[in-house]
Amino acid sequence: MSYELNQTAGTMAPVCLFLFVALLVGRLPLAGTEEERVTPSSPSSSTTTDGFLSSNYSQLTLKVDFSSKVVEHEYIVAFNGYFTAKARSHFISSALRNTEGENWRIVQRENPASDYPSDFEVVQIRQDARSSLLTLQDHPYIKRVTPQRKVFRTLKLLSGSDGSSSCNDTRWVQKWQSWQSSRPLRRTSLSLSSGFWHATGRHSSRRLLRAIPRHVAQILQADVLWQMGHTGSGVKVAVFDTGLSEKHPHFKNVKERTNWTNEKTLDDGLGHGTFVAGVIASMRECQGFAPDSELHIFRVFTNNQVSYTSWFLDAFNYAILKKIDVLNLSIGGPDFMDHPFVDKVWELTANRVIMVSAIGNDGPLYGTLNNPADQMDVIGVGGIDFEDNIARFSSRGMTTWELPGGYGRVKPDIVTYGSGVRGSGMKEGCRSLSGTSVASPVVAGAVTLLASTVLNRELVNPASMKQALIASARRLPGVNMFEQGHGKLDLLRAYQILNSYRPQASLSPSYIDLTECPYMWPYCSQPIYYGGMPTIVNVTILNGMGVTGRIVDKPIWQPYLPQNGDHIDVAVSYSPVLWPWAGYLAVSISVAKKAASWEGIAQGHVMLTVASPAENDSAVGGEMTSTVKLPVKVKIVPTPPRSKRVLWDQYHNLRYPPGYFPRDNLRMKNDPLDWNGDHIHTNFRDMYQHLRSMGYFVEVLGSPITCFDASQYGTLLMVDSEEEYFPEEITKLRRDIDNGLSLIIFSDWYNTSVMRKVKFYDENTRQWWMPDTGGANIPALNDLISVWGMAFSDGLYEGDFTMADHDMYYASGCSIARFPEDGVVIAQTLKDQGLEVLKQDTAVVDNVPVLGLYQTPSEGGGRIALYGDSNCIDDSHRQKDCFWLLDALLQYTSYGVTPPSLLHSQNKVTPPTGTDKPLPERLEGNHLYRYSKVLEAHLGDPKPRPLPACPHLSWAKPQPLNETAPSNLWKHQKLLSVDMDKVVLPNVRAYRPQVRPLSPGESGAWDIPGGIMPGRYNQEVGQTIPMFAFLGAMVVLSFFVVQLTKSRSKPKRRKPRIKRPLYLQQQQQQTPHTGKNPTV
Repeated sequence: MSYELNQTAGTMAPVCLFLFVALLVGRLPLAGTEEERVTPSSPSSSTTTDGFLSSNYSQLTLKVDFSSKVVEHEYIVAFNGYFTAKARSHFISSALRNTEGENWRIVQRENPASDYPSDFEVVQIRQDARSSLLTLQDHPYIKRVTPQRKVFRTLKLLSGSDGSSSCNDTRWVQKWQSWQSSRPLRRTSLSLSSGFWHATGRHSSRRLLRAIPRHVAQILQADVLWQMGHTGSGVKVAVFDTGLSEKHPHFKNVKERTNWTNEKTLDDGLGHGTFVAGVIASMRECQGFAPDSELHIFRVFTNNQVSYTSWFLDAFNYAILKKIDVLNLSIGGPDFMDHPFVDKVWELTANRVIMVSAIGNDGPLYGTLNNPADQMDVIGVGGIDFEDNIARFSSRGMTTWELPGGYGRVKPDIVTYGSGVRGSGMKEGCRSLSGTSVASPVVAGAVTLLASTVLNRELVNPASMKQALIASARRLPGVNMFEQGHGKLDLLRAYQILNSYRPQASLSPSYIDLTECPYMWPYCSQPIYYGGMPTIVNVTILNGMGVTGRIVDKPIWQPYLPQNGDHIDVAVSYSPVLWPWAGYLAVSISVAKKAASWEGIAQGHVMLTVASPAENDSAVGGEMTSTVKLPVKVKIVPTPPRSKRVLWDQYHNLRYPPGYFPRDNLRMKNDPLDWNGDHIHTNFRDMYQHLRSMGYFVEVLGSPITCFDASQYGTLLMVDSEEEYFPEEITKLRRDIDNGLSLIIFSDWYNTSVMRKVKFYDENTRQWWMPDTGGANIPALNDLISVWGMAFSDGLYEGDFTMADHDMYYASGCSIARFPEDGVVIAQTLKDQGLEVLKQDTAVVDNVPVLGLYQTPSEGGGRIALYGDSNCIDDSHRQKDCFWLLDALLQYTSYGVTPPSLLHSQNKVTPPTGTDKPLPERLEGNHLYRYSKVLEAHLGDPKPRPLPACPHLSWAKPQPLNETAPSNLWKHQKLLSVDMDKVVLPNVRAYRPQVRPLSPGESGAWDIPGGIMPGRYNQEVGQTIPMFAFLGAMVVLSFFVVQLTKSRSKPKRRKPRIKRPLYLQQQQQQTPHTGKNPTV
């Protein structure tokens, strides 16, 4: 027993000494503690989001759902300028002087902006709203009248996706209210998860390789700038979120907290706003980037997670009055046509407010960018994990503002860590969250820190800061520009660029290389050729010289003759005014006729000069100018045969915004809006990639059918068309098909009764209304194909089936109502989904015609293929793809080869005549004309507009150069007069998180010892390092002393005598020895 006691005492001595040292310094955490998880301050906080994670939750997800609706009888009246409350009241009173006083009133807004002039008012109108709205809009000082909107946010705590999370500790139970939520119509918060990115829960019998990084600010090497004395001092940063507690221990410089809600509190009751503020400006534990910055907290969400448009507008106005420098907005939504909000964001940035916003959590689908992050003047931020992989949730480009006639811009601008990032808990401590709303404050904090390093603050503006960020970003390998933008945030390189910056213009992207894959996807995925649709590249012009600018004269196209630049033609269009801080440069590239059968690389560059009014009058002529070059490099191939060329009809696709266009799959109740653009590079990306892999060349038609040469193409592909058709288009298409063009149509559901069933409260007319089309505009499609005796029905079907040995799923599709008797029709057994929606009943319908193939009778005529559902080629909610069917249909339309599996299918039926049932008709009283490019309002039914002229490009006159072009266009964007060697950084070693397996019992926490904050929070940091080294040496020395003492205090044992081998004993003794042989 005494031996055991001595052993225990000898073992505990170094441990006790180690614990004593740790407690003395107050910096060393115990091994095995997981501070990565939330540590609630008390059980009473279980009703807040700060109690999301218990110690036994290994993976949890914070799901954010949003919905919005119009506030009954309330309208936002926007004025043409800022006026006092008395003047605003006078304008409204004069406009509504013929309306009885009790039928309208101005809603009083009790907030800090009430004492200042404003550019809007909230008016409540009780009766005769339509005439009152028209009267208001006619007033000369009133710019626009829009409905007041109410936003609901719902946070839900979910288990990990693999279901492996254990929940043994039930102390932290959260009950959530939930609203029936949809794809957000309005702004949404963009936080996702409190679980860690790579904590998948799989293979639990093994230890996962896992990154062990420090805090995000130190991973990005903010401590280097801290050691130089830069900590955000003098920079005003605003956080628009859920508020902040008054005495939170993580913040030392909260300059102002304002409440814009109808609740009488400034505190954060949810934790999201505190987390965002902590990432930006926390001074201890989970350190932020700029702890000395002036923190302005704008509480714009209630504890019930509700907000109003007017709250944001008032808060934005107040931010302008307070001369905020940086504003973080971790919210977003798909509506880039929300005019009051978009206009106010433009006004903010025009007032030198650097806005940083989350790009959205709708990835990995393309075309899912959120507003305002998709605006040119806003820094849009995407998310990556700590292994530099693009986060699955991070939204992808392109922007869809420009469709159908143009092409989207590159967004996000930049990516940074947004998965498993640690930030401040609601009351104290730290917690981890994931989402682009986490990546956004990382960049906002970095921007705040960077702004504090610039001596001449006049050089810092939304354009110059974005220029520095994108020019310094580190490109991620194997990732395209619509996923990563310009790359990963590099704080130190941005510091070097910003501190040697001179006002100038730059381009994003800074070059066009259609041969560089995968970064320049989708441009690099298909070479260009003579006779093809022009390739459009939408370049953003950033103007760091001033909030407004212009392009001097016209951009110049200069081809490189040694690199065959004269083989391409270039046309440019551009913003007449660059405001605020930015504009567009659309570059259209086509192949010259002399290169119709040529193959090779062609290069040149576009040169343009940007001018801005000078900040002072000392500049010559009162203007500053900057000249930039846009290198262009393309691959040209001979024109492909007609049979290999497919034309995608983009012109007749409509999407939200501006109107309510429903999803093609009615099962998707939480995502009812068709808002991804229906483009081959957004939600039909996989289909496009498949067609390219099969050798087809796919082009996009962004103009009416009358504007393309049908003799160049084998097949016109129409998918999910919601638009009407000009009579001239119908006539031309019939003529084109008679002359050999083929047509494939993927349709969708259309049923007026179902459309009435899925109605919702219209945010513009303030009435309950139905979608103006279904998943597709069946009446318009029937007009298009009626000449061949074809038509779709208004039946609505779904179900699984097998076709040609392929598993298929029919998701809210229609059936074929009429088809020529000499055509091929395939039918399936499906469920009547329309009956289920309307009467909550189920029925199975046999022999539903879903596929039709037809050869037109004219000599040399084309072929037509109809299929009633597009979900199987749409990335949005595809369950089972039917790319094989698309291949078979293209074989039929391009080469006249009918697949035997379809021609001899046992599901082949007699083509329907459709005489027993009327065809679908347009919904009576629909408002499609409001959003249509074809229809216009008319007394009675809407009528087609006059056919617009086809787009005509003005090709730039080339100015050839006999110069050799650079072979590799990709290099970091070189800003003028930026010499990074002039800005010297301290001699520090670049930090990269190490990846290694966790040892048994080792903590995965990310805390560095003590949470040291270099700078004024620990001015003796250099002196503490020797102290830690000394203490560590003492611990090691004490350990060896104790071990030596133990070895001397142990009782000595006699060594066992080694016996001789048996054969030696047998030689010496004749009698056998029975003892055991020793084991070695």
